[in-house]
Amino acid sequence: MTADAHKERPSLDGLGRVLMSSGALTSDWAPTYAAVPRSAVLPDLMWPFDMAAGRSVAVSKADDPAKWQEFADSDVPIVTQWDDGKHAGTEPGHVPTSSASMPSVVFRMLQELDLLPGHKALEIGTATTWNALLMAHRAGPGSVTTVEVDRAVATAAMATVERLGIPLHVVHGDGFQGYPEGAPYDRVIATCGLRSIPFAWVEQCRPGGVIVAPWGTNYSHGDAVARLLVAPDGESASGKFTGPVEFMKLRSQRLSPVVHKEYVTGSVADGDESSTTVTEGEFVGEQFGPERFALGLRVPQCRHFVAEKSDGARPVWFYSLSERSWACCMFRDGDTARVWQFGPRRLWDDVEAAFQWWDGHGRPDHSRFGLTVTAKGERAWLDEPANSWTLCVGSRIPWPNLTTDGHPAADWPRI
Repeated sequence: MTADAHKERPSLDGLGRVLMSSGALTSDWAPTYAAVPRSAVLPDLMWPFDMAAGRSVAVSKADDPAKWQEFADSDVPIVTQWDDGKHAGTEPGHVPTSSASMPSVVFRMLQELDLLPGHKALEIGTATTWNALLMAHRAGPGSVTTVEVDRAVATAAMATVERLGIPLHVVHGDGFQGYPEGAPYDRVIATCGLRSIPFAWVEQCRPGGVIVAPWGTNYSHGDAVARLLVAPDGESASGKFTGPVEFMKLRSQRLSPVVHKEYVTGSVADGDESSTTVTEGEFVGEQFGPERFALGLRVPQCRHFVAEKSDGARPVWFYSLSERSWACCMFRDGDTARVWQFGPRRLWDDVEAAFQWWDGHGRPDHSRFGLTVTAKGERAWLDEPANSWTLCVGSRIPWPNLTTDGHPAADWPRI
């Protein structure tokens, strides 16, 4: 075997082999994986997610270097900042605000990006710099610009780049605006969850370019990876979702926590009571199940929370973000679910109708949905953007709200 062949097939560590066997890491990305280890950019104190414990745990390189290295080389997300930098101490803080993503998620998204040598790329959300460094190794020196909104994180990233001696352009700024000084780009990728993709990214990406971003609704914390292709005229970007993920949200799009007592000022009995034949198993689904994604599209400006099950009962709560309407569906083993809803917006009616719509369309998964972004706003659609269901999910100028036959659906709430 020649020396060139050895370069084409680098020796991989245990995680690399696992990623290869799962399909997350492909052979063309293997040299980059081998050349840019995640451990090179992780802080000495970090909070990896311990799968066995089911929570983030503090790990110090100084105190336990073997354990630190084990987590660095594991397919787990690692929190590197809590509470926008206000956190102190070794115990986990309240809200994780910067991290190193799971390697399997990183490489699957890089596959979707289809980044090639010579491409010019923009990354939104620098964090540890690992994703940007992987891109720079792949595309070539000076090809990648990464934007980080947190000053402390951006400063640390600049220091990392200087220490490693890699020509990567780190910018402290608001990634929602992109970085027009470096445009046009061949590729744009976000490493934070979006609730609205800015048209600035479309404008700064060349026609035929690719935008990859985790996108979701306010219904839950879950996202799906949107892979958008910029149109030849540069006036839009459109494409399908490739699968579920969950990312920390773009800071300007984070929602404040729902305060239950601001909605339910008395008891659940204050709401109008009814029942539903929808069962707990089919409605609740998995954390990243397609039903939650679909319901979020069909019921805009709504947050929902699935409570823990106790004594055979599980309440699911719904809160309107446009006013103080709420609903609660109480699923109970062996019994018909009871429903209470309160306020001008009949949230459970909307949610149940959305569930029936999803069920009636064959219970589509994430990959059957897509997104189109223009200067007017963005639309989510099912199967094909031109001839299927479309809903306005966010806009700068209101879009028409359409049903499957293309006629206005006045009964659906607008955003």
